[in-house]
Amino acid sequence: MENFVIIDLGSNSVRLEVDQINDDASYETVLEAKEAVRLSENMGPDNVLKRSAINRALDTLESFKEQYQDLPNLEVRAIATAATRNAVNQAEFLDEVREKTGIEIQVLSGQEEAHYDYLGVINSLPIVNGIIMDTGGASTELVLVQNREQINSISIPLGAVTLSEAHLDTDEPTASQLFQLFDHLNAIYNDIWWLDRAMNLPIIALGGSNRTLAKIKRRTDPDRMNWEDIHGFHMSTDEVKRIFVKILDSDLEERGNIPGLSKERVDIIVGGLSPAMTLLRRLNSDRMIFSKRGVRYGILHERIEQLRNAQN
Repeated sequence: MENFVIIDLGSNSVRLEVDQINDDASYETVLEAKEAVRLSENMGPDNVLKRSAINRALDTLESFKEQYQDLPNLEVRAIATAATRNAVNQAEFLDEVREKTGIEIQVLSGQEEAHYDYLGVINSLPIVNGIIMDTGGASTELVLVQNREQINSISIPLGAVTLSEAHLDTDEPTASQLFQLFDHLNAIYNDIWWLDRAMNLPIIALGGSNRTLAKIKRRTDPDRMNWEDIHGFHMSTDEVKRIFVKILDSDLEERGNIPGLSKERVDIIVGGLSPAMTLLRRLNSDRMIFSKRGVRYGILHERIEQLRNAQN
């Protein structure tokens, strides 16, 4: 038996997951935690991690370590994504994390992040063809899946926090800001040569911003006790558009009162949803399928396979 610790230092949130992996390769999640630290906040065009964000990350990592450090048979895998990946002061930040917490962090490349997204989705949902989209705080990963195989992938250095800071007013984005943002995203998509192969395919949505669509929709369902159970949940493009329009029609305070939209995300939700809304139109997709299992589940699946192979 092994307690496998996954720490996911994202650009917006830090997440902790501890899974007890049994000798028969079954597993049980025994601990989960999440904190919004906004690591990519105010990085700007110079891509510098700011002291306030670094301190929030350090405090959270220390808190997480206190929660798992006394468990037996520990194996720790800590990864960081776009904010750390893009930071010019990455080495100094990782050294400080190591010195103050003892945690060794691996910085995933964009392609590695996209591949773990693929492993997480393909091993948890019956997807045959589609395009996986993971919108984080500072990057968006796209993976084309055909016949359950990863065909193409890309990581775009644009996410909920960075797009919001660069393009939109926090309270009420103007029509011209939205037009320019959507035009900017379309230009990026036009440069992805293989994206036309995803025409009419569903979008399998990962990331907190994208999953917010499903959480808002689920809040209107009769079975409200399970409104956070969105793994595998389908929404038509028309339903997605209606929720996005509702968000656009609300100012910052009103967005804070939309059931299913977390208070920590109200100021970045428009920017966070813009990549998905633009892609839906670009691909003429008729639906979105939501997944709660991306990078962390992909890493867990990889670890289980390693343990299984070690026994053979």
